Amino acid sequence: MSQGYLSRDIERTVRVRVAGECAWLTVKGETVGIRRAEYEYGIPVADGVELLGMCLPAVIDKVRHRVEFMGRVWEVDVFAGVNEGLVMAELELADEGVEVDLPPWVGLEVSGDPRYYNANLAQRPFREFGGG
Repeated sequence: MSQGYLSRDIERTVRVRVAGECAWLTVKGETVGIRRAEYEYGIPVADGVELLGMCLPAVIDKVRHRVEFMGRVWEVDVFAGVNEGLVMAELELADEGVEVDLPPWVGLEVSGDPRYYNANLAQRPFREFGGG
């Protein structure tokens, strides 16, 4: 999967993502705690590829795995390119107050650390602050 950002403002981000034969345009609002408004729309792949070319540097490349643990599906992203070495696990929740049992393979909690937001990783890669 490749994704890039047309906007990385604090109040809003606009992301383009292409994965195989699918593409999406996503608008996200400002992060408040761990909550954030998100609107995602499917777009033609050709449009997605063209929009990636318009994105702010750099495009993020990663492979996404879906891993089930205790009845919940985690999205585990293994980053490549300038963010190689970074692996992040994310769980989408309907309510931020829900108690979640973390899988034993989860390491450091980074939900509140803006360095790990994908929009920021496109601008300041993991290797610049986390190793790799």
